[in-house]
Amino acid sequence: MEKHKRKLGITAVLICMLVMPLTVFASEGAEYVPGMHGTFWALLPPIIAIALALITKEVYSSLFVGILVGGFFWANGNPEGAMNHILVDGMIGALSDSWNVGILVFLVILGMMVCLMNKAGGSQAFGEFAAKHIKTKAGAQVATMLLGGLIFIDDYFNCLTVGSVMRPVTDKHKISREKLAYLIDATAAPVCIIAPISSWAAAVTSCVDGEEGLQLFVDAIPYNFYALLTLFMMLVAIMLKVEFGPMKGYEAVAMKLEEIKLQEGENKKNGKVIDLVLPIVVLIISCVIGMIYTGGFFEGESFRIAFANSDASVGLVLGSTVALMLTLVFYLLRKVLNLKECMECLPEGFKAMVPAILILTFAWTLKAMTDSLGAGVYVEGLVKGSAEGLMNFLPAVVFLVACFLAFATGTSWGTFGILIPIVIDVFSSSDPTLMIISISACMAGAVCGDHCSPISDTTIMASAGAQCDHVKHVSTQLPYALFVAAISCITYIIAGFTKSAWISLPIGAVLVVVGLLCMKYMKPMKK
Repeated sequence: MEKHKRKLGITAVLICMLVMPLTVFASEGAEYVPGMHGTFWALLPPIIAIALALITKEVYSSLFVGILVGGFFWANGNPEGAMNHILVDGMIGALSDSWNVGILVFLVILGMMVCLMNKAGGSQAFGEFAAKHIKTKAGAQVATMLLGGLIFIDDYFNCLTVGSVMRPVTDKHKISREKLAYLIDATAAPVCIIAPISSWAAAVTSCVDGEEGLQLFVDAIPYNFYALLTLFMMLVAIMLKVEFGPMKGYEAVAMKLEEIKLQEGENKKNGKVIDLVLPIVVLIISCVIGMIYTGGFFEGESFRIAFANSDASVGLVLGSTVALMLTLVFYLLRKVLNLKECMECLPEGFKAMVPAILILTFAWTLKAMTDSLGAGVYVEGLVKGSAEGLMNFLPAVVFLVACFLAFATGTSWGTFGILIPIVIDVFSSSDPTLMIISISACMAGAVCGDHCSPISDTTIMASAGAQCDHVKHVSTQLPYALFVAAISCITYIIAGFTKSAWISLPIGAVLVVVGLLCMKYMKPMKK
């Protein structure tokens, strides 16, 4: 208790120290530009929130402190202006955004479907089926990766679907929820960012003006070192049985525990594998149809164009709603659940997603604070200023800047929107190959920063999908992400000079294997 009070006291002092000097600059005018607009200070609120989350292991209050600091920065220390900006422009604005609302609705529907599948006994039946066919811990991890690779349409969809399907399997083989969350997170965005047919490909191509966006995306795939090396590292680590950082401790604890019991309600004797598989298949098909529907496929557009123009948020809501209704009908016809039991699952599924919804709401509000302070303006000037005289090193520079920006803001897509137009402007007329490498570096850095950030949508979804404590997921994933990030940065330096993925990527792969072998066989230092 005393320790908790001390943490709160330190937080309060920190806020006062940051806010009090700003009151000098308070303005009575109706229109003004915040004094910290377009400066490094614009990135300080999310940095504070992330640092507090990692220190205190408590994400809600940490995000709220970051939001408060951002609001006071924007209002130049005026309390009334800060609260209006936080609540009206930030929280209400984020929850009024149609894209965000769509994601929340999709999240709730997925929670309901997971609850239904558990109640019907589908999860238990699938767990028993998988236990007969997946004999080892390594097999369960590889199966999780493969399923994540198959669901390349959208990272949100990937995180929640893979989590609900593979949780019984990984529990059976005593894989910690922290490791499951990492496996989900590390296959979601990395797979989506190298899949030409995905919501991420659509986001990247939308950032390209005057260029063939999809072709650039495809050309950049071999240079997306962070995504490719992350997938490679996961496989090698599984085969070598290498764990490091906090994850090693959680895995050791999971191996000593008795088999994790399935959730309450997973006791239907007449539940079958089809009670889980069919709803998931229907969900995948419905969501794909929903996405191409929003892109104009049924109005004559080709599949590729329809997917590139799709509204993922609306498409996922349409698809998941259809899947939920069909799942309800299927269970009623199969008589594994009666109407009352089905209806009881709806609020239960909603309640299961409340923590993820709350974190997402705070994260979006914090992003609104960061955007209003001109973080993008600051980063744009930083990148353009470093372009002169650093052309061969620029892919590595872009990668690092994208990592930091995505880490601080919690958004990969926002990072694309800021950096990709700058890269095209710098290289389009001088060195097309270096432009492609730098675009890929931007995408890779955005995914890396997204992995490391506690306020990232995908990280939050992975925690929800694995039903893992969010801060534990972040702290256990961080060493893995930083390990691959360091090797990726070296690989981008090599690519900047060789301009060849076939030279750079194998070197990166060798460094991954050597690094993992060193961690496996290196003896711990004696105290």
